[in-house]
Amino acid sequence: MIAGRKTLLTMLPLALLAGLTFLPLQAQTTASPMNPAQTATAAPAQTAAQPAYTLPPDELAKAITLGRIRNVLDLAGSLWSIVFLWLLLAAGAFAGIERWTQRISERRWVRGLIFFAALIVITTLAGLPFDWLGQHYERSYGISVQGWGSWLGDEAKSLGLALLFGVPVLLLFNWVVKRWPRRYWFGIWVLTLPILVLTVFIEPLLVPVFYKQEPLQQHHAALVARMETVVARTGINIPPDRMYLIKASAKSKGINAFVAGIGATKRYVMWDTATDQMPDDEILFVFGHESGHYVLHHIPKILAGSAIGMFFMYWACAAFATRLVRRYGARWGADGLASRTGFVVLLFAISLAGFLMEPASNAFSRHFEHQADIYGQEAIHGIVVDPQKTAVAAFNKLGESWLEDPNPNPIIEFWLFNHPSVAHRAEFAEHYNPWANGGHGEFFKN
Repeated sequence: MIAGRKTLLTMLPLALLAGLTFLPLQAQTTASPMNPAQTATAAPAQTAAQPAYTLPPDELAKAITLGRIRNVLDLAGSLWSIVFLWLLLAAGAFAGIERWTQRISERRWVRGLIFFAALIVITTLAGLPFDWLGQHYERSYGISVQGWGSWLGDEAKSLGLALLFGVPVLLLFNWVVKRWPRRYWFGIWVLTLPILVLTVFIEPLLVPVFYKQEPLQQHHAALVARMETVVARTGINIPPDRMYLIKASAKSKGINAFVAGIGATKRYVMWDTATDQMPDDEILFVFGHESGHYVLHHIPKILAGSAIGMFFMYWACAAFATRLVRRYGARWGADGLASRTGFVVLLFAISLAGFLMEPASNAFSRHFEHQADIYGQEAIHGIVVDPQKTAVAAFNKLGESWLEDPNPNPIIEFWLFNHPSVAHRAEFAEHYNPWANGGHGEFFKN
């Protein structure tokens, strides 16, 4: 799946959980160029100039146009979310909502629930045009097959989940600011850590809210049996009863698969579009890639990296938000950061920081995705006839299903892509052959 823009819905309710955007759990379209250590084990470059990932001329034209549309919507949506917050603060809208809640209830926590629910609803509605345009173009180019009624239902479900989880979290963090006005950012950071882990645990349990989900072996028993050969090679603890198939074809033609969860919720999930469009060998490569995320401990590493990054981000944003309140607080109706309006100023600072940190977080994600690509190709060595051709074919199917541009702008890839581009991934896969001349892989010794 193309790396999507961060909507207002995701930026605000979970703005203080910005590290979640670092999790590269999905084997989707968006490889860093080969690094020196890896090129040393690569096979000699082919003399032919034919790129590893190609599209027919008519599809290529569509992919280029759609890619530009996606990029514009991504950047414009992210910037609009920040500008929109600023405009509402400058207009005194949040101060007005705060006064309105004071007339409704004398209980501070009730007023807080109403205030933050209003915040989430308003900002979600503000971001809805970008979501609608994205869905419109995905339908126009034949990627999405989801009807508008179903799409609106998913938007409503997303809003409901944001209210269910986001409102209590924001209320708790706002209380921390009031309780510890000088070191609140540290208290919020401490609370964020278990919430991050809990979110990773709960995430796969929410998939059935949006998709029909069934055991993979219920429809593809032979495929699961072949996947068990990869399990035996990798040692990954994902038994057949934790392999799922979701009926994504009712909404999309794109191919996708991912691992999610930790502990009791740990699982592998594949879209039925993948089983419909890809032969078993290519699915084994995708499964090997996803297994790599667990075997290489990407989830705990990303959580640790996110925790470190958020520590400094919260500290910096606290200082920046304090300056904003001192300069504009009287005009905005923000009586300190502990007030509801003042807390929105802190959310504004974090939203801005999240946008500026996006290239770093995406680079972090791309590194782990590239590692997983290598792991997946090595995991199927000796199981499929030609791991190189299998991986290249899988990436071509992936790119074709989403109409990804084979030549994305390097700056766009640097800023927006949380996965390496399909072109880079396919190019690397085509030349990665560490077994030539009796060698071995980076993660497997045979």
